[in-house]
Amino acid sequence: MKGTIGIIGLGKMGSNLAFQAVDKGYEVVGYDLFVKPGLFQDKIIQAADMEEFIGRLSLPRVVLIFIPAGKPIDDLIDNIVPMLSPGDVLADCGNSYWGDTIRRAQRISESGVYFIDSGTSGGVDGARNGACFMIGGDKKGVEIIEPILKDLAVEGGYVHAGNSGAGHYVKLVHNGIEFGMLQAIGEGMNLLARYREPLDYTSILKCWENGSVIRSWLIELMRQQLEKQDGYDNIPAYIEDTGEVNWLVTDAMHMEVPIPVIAQSVMSLIASRDKEQTWAKAVAMMRHGFGGHPFGESAFLKYERMYSQVEGFPKPQDEQGT
Repeated sequence: MKGTIGIIGLGKMGSNLAFQAVDKGYEVVGYDLFVKPGLFQDKIIQAADMEEFIGRLSLPRVVLIFIPAGKPIDDLIDNIVPMLSPGDVLADCGNSYWGDTIRRAQRISESGVYFIDSGTSGGVDGARNGACFMIGGDKKGVEIIEPILKDLAVEGGYVHAGNSGAGHYVKLVHNGIEFGMLQAIGEGMNLLARYREPLDYTSILKCWENGSVIRSWLIELMRQQLEKQDGYDNIPAYIEDTGEVNWLVTDAMHMEVPIPVIAQSVMSLIASRDKEQTWAKAVAMMRHGFGGHPFGESAFLKYERMYSQVEGFPKPQDEQGT
């Protein structure tokens, strides 16, 4: 037995990381507000309450938190820190805001408990088979938890980014880059769909997965989902999210760092939820007011849009006639 790990929050991420840890020789003690009967057969010990959870962990205790960001984290800290001992490690493995993480670490520092922020990437599959961890926190606390996280990470998928807050900040930037990549791939798929003749999307994506500059897990997932969902017809255009990248856009404005691609990806996501399209109706009303432009589609204007330009962009004067 390599040691004992405590996991609070046995949802998709927490439970799959627990399964991986058991496979790698750890004893896992889990706690969740709801009993998960199916986990017992996988040798995960489920504590009935917080007292039992703490009591089953060996010193120094290592507790990984997989619960929603926000007030639930503060409530948990208030509950669990008095039960822990100096030298124990409490790691927030969710998508908490890095500023909140810094304040939390400062708040509990006098207790002697190390508060580690661990941005976790790789999704459910990563939790089960090897995740990517971006952590922040005091070096002494990191030394305790680092061997465990490296063991649960995919090869090379671990970095101690810096002091408290750095792990969650790096994960937030990661999520922003992810949004930009998703938007670019989505726009590319839209262009493929608008080609003058039908294209075999899955074959194209399969090609891109092999040797192209844009080969990536997201390209692979796009192909897999097209095959699984049999195209786009049954997929709603409404895109939901948990709001973390909104924080990043606000942070960028505070830091005066331009992130136009990431910011636009957030705007496009929000636009997907607008069923009323009031902004478009307002623009149509003003255009009708100043130019008599029609409401709705116009075959005449469509023709004008397509064919009123006779030639392309004019050459500079010194190139004309050559």
